This record gives sequence, structure tokens and C-alpha cells, in this order.
Amino acid sequence: MISLTPELDKQSEIPLYQQLFAYIKGQIELGMLRENDRLPSIRQLSVYLSVSKNTVETAYQQLLAEGYIQSRLRSGLYVMPLDRLEGIKESQPARSEVKPSAEPLPPNAINFEYGDVELEHFPVRLWKKCLVDALEECTTEVYGYGDRQGHKGLRSEIARYLYQSRGVVCAPDQIFLSAGTQTMVSLLAQLLPLPESIAMEEPGYNGVRTVLINMGRRIIPMPLEQDGISVDHLKESSASMVYVTPSHQFPLGMIMPVHNRIKLLQWAYERDGYIVEDDFDSELRYQGQPIPALKALDTGDKVIYLGTFSKSFLPGIRLSYMVMPERAAQDFRSKLQAYSQSVSPLIQAAMYRFMKEGYFESHIRKMKKLYQARHRMLLRTIQEQLGSHVGIIGERSGMHLLLDVYGRSGDELVEKALEYGVIAYTPRKHWLHPEACPPSYIMLGFGGLNEQKIREGIIGLRKAWFP
Repeated sequence: MISLTPELDKQSEIPLYQQLFAYIKGQIELGMLRENDRLPSIRQLSVYLSVSKNTVETAYQQLLAEGYIQSRLRSGLYVMPLDRLEGIKESQPARSEVKPSAEPLPPNAINFEYGDVELEHFPVRLWKKCLVDALEECTTEVYGYGDRQGHKGLRSEIARYLYQSRGVVCAPDQIFLSAGTQTMVSLLAQLLPLPESIAMEEPGYNGVRTVLINMGRRIIPMPLEQDGISVDHLKESSASMVYVTPSHQFPLGMIMPVHNRIKLLQWAYERDGYIVEDDFDSELRYQGQPIPALKALDTGDKVIYLGTFSKSFLPGIRLSYMVMPERAAQDFRSKLQAYSQSVSPLIQAAMYRFMKEGYFESHIRKMKKLYQARHRMLLRTIQEQLGSHVGIIGERSGMHLLLDVYGRSGDELVEKALEYGVIAYTPRKHWLHPEACPPSYIMLGFGGLNEQKIREGIIGLRKAWFP
């Protein structure tokens, strides 16, 4: 039997069971503890470390829950084989608008980039199984170009999931798959008779705005109120189509209440226009009761609903979907016949199995708890370390928030943070006119950072900004 000798700090704010869990987990990931190594019993380890049995048991339970160890009947606890995502690091190189210097970025920098997701706990074994099962079927669809609209079974699973999770009622024939939201918006602009001018929240998601501009559309910026887009300003505009993120406004984070959603739908019915609803991270809500998707309230068939697996599952599979209004779906499908499907048929077939077997919903539940814990750590550490120096914006859901660092310049803050090994970003690119972005705003994405890195990163920001 192996021995474990962690350094446990009983004076630390971090509970002992978390310290012990992190130590054993680290030893497994480093290969110091190998597959089938037997762990000490709860009683043995508690005596050896002079800690309570509850401390050891809680750490072991967390390791069991996350799949690092397994319990064998009348034998004990053993280390499980560890799946790894090859070539993936926790923090990717910076892609900041601000180029702090020509020097290379610090090694092991803590990167608060929005869009990174949790990879350490990705269910590699289950995903491999689904990929192999899809390959072994050896069907024409998997090895060919695939259905232009997308894998029929996967579209059925998405329809079922949307009904259960977001209250959206739709048929599989209304669902279209594509390689990412930007690709889907590009198809929309090509295949639907979109108006020349399209309204968007200001600020709003730069990725969609850029596609629309590149497709020759003029953007009409709509101001935001405390709870989302200003419907009154929208009524005064000439727009007959609007792009919105009502469940988690990007990037400011407000959530549109039901009464405003109804006002927005009424605008679409009276204007005979369309609403493009981007529901990009609706699963990740941390405060308050869930609000149904705008599409779920749409009785007049005027909402085009966009969803993605990039936040809830994995960006690398490049899989997004769109629910078209029934009236428009047939015309869109007809025009789509000249286009090949942009998502790999193999990926679609594997994702169909992943959802059908219940793995996806289980993964969502696990990730929501994990992101919620990281979200709590981020808020708590900001309050402890930065306190009254900053305001927090958009903290109720999602995988990012904004800081308003009172009286400071974002460019200066980014530069200073980098000196302390922390990569932070200004959100200005999400304003149609970047100079309108408040200069003191900083954007922090936390999806790809564990709790320890989040805490270290915020402490680094405090040292950089308020020495």
C-alpha cells in the first residue's frame, strides 16, 4: 500500500479536505499515483495525518465522484486509469486586443480569456466510446457528406433536450446544424431574405456583428437598459430584425425578464419582423429561477433560435444548431440543397449517441456544479482582494463577468496584470464603436481555470493594480 504525505496547512482558509483532495488528485495527474495503486484506508490516513476521519472521507468521496479512484468490494480504494486530452493546456496563449509588449508572455500565465471551457473533467472515455460506435456502424451517412440539414437522430435529441431544458417546442425538421454560430449566421444572411439593416444590442457579441457586416448588412445599435435591450428604442427604429441575447446579455450579463420578452415579441408581431435569439450559455445560471427561452413564449412563429455545444460541451467539435420558424424552415431547407453540411457526419453521429445514452445531461449537471463553484470562488476572491476598488457587472450567470476598476484605464490594467503573470482583457471590441466602451472595464472569463488558479489570478491582479 502506498503512503501519502501532503503538507496540510491548518491555518489556511482552504478546508483541509480540499487540500487533501487537491494533493491526491495532483499526484494522480502527475503519474506519481498510478492505475491500481491502493490508497490507505480512511482510519489509517486520518491517524497518519492527525486529521479527522471526516476530513479524509470527504476528500475520498470527492475523488470518487470525479472518477479519480474507485471502490472495490471488501478490498479498498484504488486509483483509476486517467484519460487525458493530448496537447491541451489549461491556459491558451493570449489573444488580447492590447499588445502589452513585444516580449513573450510569462510562462504559466493565468489566462482569464472568455470562451475557454473546463477540459480537465471532460468525459474522454465516454466520448471515445461514442466516436468508436459511430465509426463501427460504417454507414453511408457517417463516411459521406451527411445530411445537409444535419443528422436526423441528433436533431431529434436536440428537440427533446430543448423542450426539457428551455421549454422550446419544435420538430426535428425545424432544426439545422452548422459548424458554429458564426457559420449559421452566415448561412442565414445568404439564404434568407434578411433586411439590409439589422438591430443589435449595444454592446453585443462581436462575432455575430462581424459576420453580418461582412455579409453587407448595416448594424443599427440598440441601447441597453437595466434588464436588456430597450424595446422602446427598437420600436422607434426602422429595423424589422433584431439579434438579442436575452438569457444572458453579452457581454454585460443582464437577464431579460418575462414582461420585456413579451414586449419584444409584440414588436416582432406588429412589425412582421424576426428576432434572432442567441441562447449561447443558458444552462449556466447561478442565481434566481430559470426563465424560459424567448422561443418558448413565441406563439407567432417569429423567433429564430440559436444554440451551441461550445460552452456546454466542447468548442472543438464545432457544433451549433438553429431552430427556424415553421414558415421559414421549408424555404431555408430548399435553398440549403446547394450547400454541403459543415459539421463532420462522424461528430454528429457520435453526439447523437452521447445525448441518446443520457451522457450529455449528466455532463451538464456536473459542469454546472463545477462552474458554479468556480463562480463562487471568483466572486469571493474579488470581494476579498479588490473590495471597494471595483464594481462587478453581470455575475448572475455564464462563464465571464466584467469588472469596473474605478478611475483606471483598461489598457494600463492589462499591461500591469501581465507583469504579474495574469492575462486580462478589455471588452471594447464588443461595442460597435469601441471608444464608447467605459475605459475602466475589464473582462474576466473563468471557464478554463480551476478554483486555485482563479484565486491566484485575482491575487495577482490585486498586486498589479493596488500595490
